[in-house]
Amino acid sequence: MHETGLNKTTIAILGAGLIGCSWAALFMHHGAKVRLWDPDAEARATARARMNRPLQHLADLNGQPATGQLQICSDLAQALEAADLVQENAPESVPVKHALFAQIEAMAPAHSIFASSSSALTWSDLAPGMAQPHRLITAHPYNPPHLVPLVEIYGPDAGLVARACAVYAQAGRVPVVMKKDATGHIANRLAAALWREAVHIVAEGIADVGAVDEALKHGPGLRWSVLGAHMAYHLGGGAGGMAGYLAHLGPSQERRWASLGTPSLTPETQAALIAGIEEAAAGRSIGELEQARDRALIAALKARQSASGS
Repeated sequence: MHETGLNKTTIAILGAGLIGCSWAALFMHHGAKVRLWDPDAEARATARARMNRPLQHLADLNGQPATGQLQICSDLAQALEAADLVQENAPESVPVKHALFAQIEAMAPAHSIFASSSSALTWSDLAPGMAQPHRLITAHPYNPPHLVPLVEIYGPDAGLVARACAVYAQAGRVPVVMKKDATGHIANRLAAALWREAVHIVAEGIADVGAVDEALKHGPGLRWSVLGAHMAYHLGGGAGGMAGYLAHLGPSQERRWASLGTPSLTPETQAALIAGIEEAAAGRSIGELEQARDRALIAALKARQSASGS
């Protein structure tokens, strides 16, 4: 079997929910020895079956089956044994995560990196009480982690962050390092800002839910997926680039910013959003919508690979 850069890496996945199983499939696909633990016996018993779909996604995307190993662990200490990276996926509760990190510190090898997948909690929320907080990083994935390449990383130890980035890169991820700890990291802050205006447009009767999503998918969303926001405006400035854009169109941008809304999720607004998404879903279940999303993500990733020549 073809070996990858992670074939000598042991990764402990703590939590066998949606995110944990996605991480486990990703690292297993790229050759790591994965040790998956969850305090719930049923979650452990069903984890392999729930990993089948992400493993098939990765095989379809990369043209080869998983090259790593998977061990389901009933004991936390067993999962942490020899772990190079500990990817924590516990519920978004500060007391729960603090208790778990206390156990991890007591059991994990001295070289282990402690990485939290937390989306709502920051490094500053998680580190208090740790004996060695410098060993902790936040490594926030975008759902589903096995398909969306982004991993947002923050930690105080630059050397440890660099080691973590190397592991994620070897698993085909794109690690983005934050300079400061921030609620929502980078991508969720951007997404929240965009959705705020999307909700405002619906609440103000400018357009309905379906029209807003179509406009995003077939306009800026398509462009952003290959450029990013800043680079898109750089190209929007023509030969003058960003400097030209700011000089000539900066005032119009400020006028648009001034017109953006700050909607409240009133009962009426919530009703409009729910009705609009039900119409857009057209009777498809959450599972069917997820499958359609994943097929589209795989196709988009293949197209990007083809365009880049990789």
